[in-house]
Amino acid sequence: MKIPRRAFMHLAVGAAALPAVPRISRAQAYPSRPVRIVVGFPAGGATDIQARLMGEWLTERLGQQFIVENKPGASGNIGTETVAKAPADGYTLLQVVTPHAINAALYTNLNFDFIRDIAPVICLARLAYIVVVNPSVPATTLPEFIAYAKANPGKINYGSAGQGTPQNIACELFKMMTGLNLVHVPYRGGAPAVADLVSGHLQVIFAPVSEVIQHIKSGKLRALAVTTATRLDVLPDVPTVGDFVPGYEASGFGGIGAPKNTPAEIIDMLNKELNAGLADSKIKARIVELGGTVLGGSPAEFGTIISDATEKWAKVIKFAGVKAE
Repeated sequence: MKIPRRAFMHLAVGAAALPAVPRISRAQAYPSRPVRIVVGFPAGGATDIQARLMGEWLTERLGQQFIVENKPGASGNIGTETVAKAPADGYTLLQVVTPHAINAALYTNLNFDFIRDIAPVICLARLAYIVVVNPSVPATTLPEFIAYAKANPGKINYGSAGQGTPQNIACELFKMMTGLNLVHVPYRGGAPAVADLVSGHLQVIFAPVSEVIQHIKSGKLRALAVTTATRLDVLPDVPTVGDFVPGYEASGFGGIGAPKNTPAEIIDMLNKELNAGLADSKIKARIVELGGTVLGGSPAEFGTIISDATEKWAKVIKFAGVKAE
């Protein structure tokens, strides 16, 4: 039987549309139950705050609870493995941060491959670190600090939140590019390192903004430079390291990821809603307070940020001989 051309065209169009129907209905049905956002670090830090901020936004927008679940340990690897092994259905997400790019080179026995096993959803913000010194250090600018460090090789201690943490790697990049001999003193967390800097047991730290900004404002610590390519809105008078060490840039990032093979329509929905959240003035202001610069963008753009950072920090780790604790 010969099918009339008009009827045939209707059938062809209908058939072409069929594969899209399940995708559309699946996206419309999501989320139908609570979603967890796994944070591989303790509650209360900038990473945790950012996850909760965006979780609250998604809860309001999508009508289901987006609950932050802290799984600290092994520089975020415990939380990452939880997400990597979770069902790829959009109900388990990961707060993705700089240590995930560092860990790929730092740990050789991971049970996952971050770039392969975690699908990028969105990069929420670039995060800055600040070069801060104890006021007893005779330097009010970064060039003065570099000159002082060159005159006192091996006598200046810098602290970090631990071996292989972003603070450690950011300072090792600085050492690599300036030739300075600074002694690393790792701590179990940023707070005790900052406490020892304030008390004078350390001379310098490359610290997250949220951990030191109040000490800077009170005069207990002196800010010399920020590690991002541009100055921060929250500290507009503080220059960048790159102003004095050409090419230096050591910003972190914070974003959202999901298990590989999570349906593209769910990732696209989350990306759209989170981009809308980043346009909200209150959310934007809170991210700035934490030392961040709002980014947003597509999943592919976040994927590029992750891969570029992974390659960059692998070179620094190899040069400095940094080993996991």
